[in-house]
Amino acid sequence: MKLVNLYKGAVVYLLRGRKTFLIPVLFNNYITAALKLLEKLYKVNLKVKHVEYDTFYIPEISSLVDIQEDYLMWFLHQAGMKARPSIIQDAVTLCSYPFIFDAQAKTKMLQTDAELQMQVAVNGANLQNVFMLLTLEPLLARSPFLVLHVRRNNLVGDALRELSIHSDIDLKKPLKVIFDGEEAVDAGGVTKEFFLLLLKELLNPIYGMFTYYQDSNLLWFSDTCFVEHNWFHLIGITCGLAIYNSTVVDLHFPLALYKKLLNVKPGLEDLKELSPTEGRSLQELLDYPGEDIEETFCLNFTICRESYGVIEQKKLIPGGDKVTVCKDNRQEFVDAYVNYIFQISVHEWYTAFSSGFLKVCGGKVLELFQPSELRAMMVGSSNYNWEELEETAIYKGDYSATHPTVKLFWETFHEFPLEKKKKFLLFLTGSDRIPIYGMASLQIVIQSTASGEEYLPVAHTCYNLLDLPKYSSKEILSARLTQALDNYEGFSLA
Repeated sequence: MKLVNLYKGAVVYLLRGRKTFLIPVLFNNYITAALKLLEKLYKVNLKVKHVEYDTFYIPEISSLVDIQEDYLMWFLHQAGMKARPSIIQDAVTLCSYPFIFDAQAKTKMLQTDAELQMQVAVNGANLQNVFMLLTLEPLLARSPFLVLHVRRNNLVGDALRELSIHSDIDLKKPLKVIFDGEEAVDAGGVTKEFFLLLLKELLNPIYGMFTYYQDSNLLWFSDTCFVEHNWFHLIGITCGLAIYNSTVVDLHFPLALYKKLLNVKPGLEDLKELSPTEGRSLQELLDYPGEDIEETFCLNFTICRESYGVIEQKKLIPGGDKVTVCKDNRQEFVDAYVNYIFQISVHEWYTAFSSGFLKVCGGKVLELFQPSELRAMMVGSSNYNWEELEETAIYKGDYSATHPTVKLFWETFHEFPLEKKKKFLLFLTGSDRIPIYGMASLQIVIQSTASGEEYLPVAHTCYNLLDLPKYSSKEILSARLTQALDNYEGFSLA
């Protein structure tokens, strides 16, 4: 730890004193040497596993370096475009050592990457449109957005149809969703609800695409599934689009999924997360001190899986039903068991999912993430700090933090049970999860309205904006807010 802190301090010192180094090569040599030594310590940490990963974060990097500019220059350099050599060199140097960045910094890089790709896609569409106008063929004009027209009562079918007609380049455009029969213009809020409803439908275990593990409340790909591959491909594209469009989605998948997306092989610890009972049983097998493993456990190299009420025996290795698990091969059995769960049995479905996900979200920036960081960015967190939500709130119109109605609102809100508070977040922001930047990043806005107290509060999900009438009592406010929360789906301008 002393060495880690020493070299982290050296990196910060060098970055702060960058302008005082008259000879650029000295700065580059020094900063590279310090980072390489940190990397060696990081690799030692991976082997001994007694120092936490976040020990290597350098928080000062975010304030000392303009991550967005540096990463943008690095990305332009990778794409073969021109940029200032000094910025490119610094950016490449830092991005070559991703362990010094925390998840928030990496998320900012990914969002910068997405914004750049969106701009390139929009510019390409606009350029083609100009050409089409010049050639008097306006019907061939392309939208600068990825526009999806869907119906609530046929969401999955419509999403499959809409996404299938768009090219890979179209997927890089900013997303706009239109629910047929609804008036709202999508500035972010409609998209949030689209992701919420579509994934809720696609991930429903009744379709047999995913297996629900009750003891962990997690989902994993089913090893017996009869739906078409394009359904899994659609889920992958949807998850990729959510990240690409900076939308938090609540996915009940284990860390193993994010490991696979980053080419990290899942292990026994991942099975313990997904299926604690199976994981503990395998750990007991490994830890058993006796010699009589064959008699005690009575196992061979097979695994029993239930498929539509029928128990099937699957061989973990060729001829596995004839190979007994003993002391010498128990580690091999555990490895084969874990490999079957996370690799062999789901290969077909996972491949379709990952190809859809990486079509939208793949690239060099994804390689900077740790699996846990990728999960935190995609699904957010549940580390709620309701007092911070109140402290960072902004008020408009007649309202201020001391206004009687605002006081009644917060008093009522803090008395809500957890599930109702989460429902309020969903109502106002389109998600009941906290973004990776923390609770303060939500920054809700409460504004007064001229409506009477017989009207309900109205949420503008795109802007985290709440229209709150001036209610005269806590009882009326609580009743109106509860009624609004219970009927939050759908959009209307009326």
